[in-house]
Amino acid sequence: MLHPRSLLLFITVCFLCLATSLQAKEYDYDPDNGEEINEICSGCHGEFGQGGKDGEYPRIAAQPIEFIMNQLRLFRDRKRKNFAMVEYIDERQMPENDMYDIARYLSEIKLKTRMSIVDENAPDFDAYARLLESKMTMQIPKAPGNIERGKKIYNKECDSCHGKEGLGDHKKAVPMLSGQYTNYLWKQVKQLRTLERIHDEDSPKEELLNEFSDEDLTDIFAYLSIVDD
Repeated sequence: MLHPRSLLLFITVCFLCLATSLQAKEYDYDPDNGEEINEICSGCHGEFGQGGKDGEYPRIAAQPIEFIMNQLRLFRDRKRKNFAMVEYIDERQMPENDMYDIARYLSEIKLKTRMSIVDENAPDFDAYARLLESKMTMQIPKAPGNIERGKKIYNKECDSCHGKEGLGDHKKAVPMLSGQYTNYLWKQVKQLRTLERIHDEDSPKEELLNEFSDEDLTDIFAYLSIVDD
């Protein structure tokens, strides 16, 4: 049987959350500033935060505001290692109010999972609108594994935090998992297992993933890859 502590797994598999969080009301939102900052982020994460290169760069669109801010703080404080991020997130380059602007900007991006059905021969067909829609449509490839078994494990161990469809919880800063690259999820598993990433600084040697086999994770990731189809 899976250990009850595995309820925490998916908060750490893909991401690392801190207990402390910034209350959004402390800052006035500047969407223009958020859009400008995103122009830098888009070099890796895509114009709409959709990520890329099959998970080398994770999807960050539609993630909770405070979750994104917490990750930026971890990069800034060198508690989460990522050399590509270092030059962009020191306190002079990205103060807290900038973190809020980009976090909120990204959190409000809604990516579709399928294109709408239109008649391209219709006289009112808008080719530019169609192109824009295609850029904001993201579908994760189906991952190998037993989907039904993965669904059962997920519903038992994970949905109380991450939701039935893996969409996370914006109020509690719990990240979405469905719509995230499977390769990226596996990368986080490896980092946690080798302690390259630490879940709890008070217990840095805690092996959080011991209760899950590779088969368990394979099946759960298979389910997550199709849940938003």
